[in-house]
Amino acid sequence: MCEGFGVGGVSGETPDDIMEDCFADLLMGQGEGAGWRQDRNGHISENDFVIEDATLWGGNLTVLASLIGTPYFPDIREGILFIEDVAEHPYRIERMLTQLMRSGVLARQRAIVLGQFSAYKLTSHDSGFGLPKVIGWLRNQLNIPVYTNLPYGHVPTKVLLPFGLKVDLTSSGRDVLLYWGHH
Repeated sequence: MCEGFGVGGVSGETPDDIMEDCFADLLMGQGEGAGWRQDRNGHISENDFVIEDATLWGGNLTVLASLIGTPYFPDIREGILFIEDVAEHPYRIERMLTQLMRSGVLARQRAIVLGQFSAYKLTSHDSGFGLPKVIGWLRNQLNIPVYTNLPYGHVPTKVLLPFGLKVDLTSSGRDVLLYWGHH
């Protein structure tokens, strides 16, 4: 199983051992899941949480938001939506999430999983408005869990995900496990 508890690095670096191992596992038909630890802004519950048999889908937030209203936007219901982005300021991320929310996409999911939002810079006029505030706002808007810190996005340490397949997700405290291939 691929685990990515530490995520860092700069976009453009070569893949690390975790990513290479995940890729090799999937090529050999052995990929079975990914585990990670959320940051403190994620869906943290005192009780274990389980989602079974949900379609995993998503990708880059900017691309997804640009497809809303076109015939190319996937009509996935009861899925697990994962999103990430690079070099997008938190206010832009909030705007795109609002677009997904107002179009009804987020309410049709069973969970939202936030990957890495990297390579943006806050400035003094942001007055503390950063990604944690966006995550808090999103969690207050939805009646589904919002998980954070998935090692996926424009960073060298990332797991490979089975886009479009049925997956299960379990969480306990800050620990999350996404697994597939056992159906």
